[in-house]
Amino acid sequence: MLGYRVKLESDDNDTLLVACPALPEVTTFGDDEADAMRHAVGAIEEAIAARMADGEDIPEGQRRGPHLVRLPALTVLKIELYRQLRQEGITRAELGRRLGWKRESVDRLFRLDHASRLEQLEAAFAALGQAVSVSVHAAA
Repeated sequence: MLGYRVKLESDDNDTLLVACPALPEVTTFGDDEADAMRHAVGAIEEAIAARMADGEDIPEGQRRGPHLVRLPALTVLKIELYRQLRQEGITRAELGRRLGWKRESVDRLFRLDHASRLEQLEAAFAALGQAVSVSVHAAA
């Protein structure tokens, strides 16, 4: 799993302010630590989605540590697909040609708010010569 560390600070209105050093554009809040961490997931996903839309780099996350906001597995797969395309210098249009898909179908693979099917992501990775591997481990 991939996650990002956040900093929690008491705010002046009895809430916790959340900031993410790896993604400075992330700020949100919560009524308590659990609420703040829940809000942080959405804020981090929004920041990453904006970076993907603008063709910017996505910073590496962490796998463990204090105040680690773990991202959903589907989000992690989409981020990794985005990184693979950029690393190999392949456009979404080229990915679509390799898959035989229309542009909108390819674009949905990169929308974090779209519930892409696992087999679609596996097909996209296969078109890049990659395979998806899943592991399950004890929660931290």
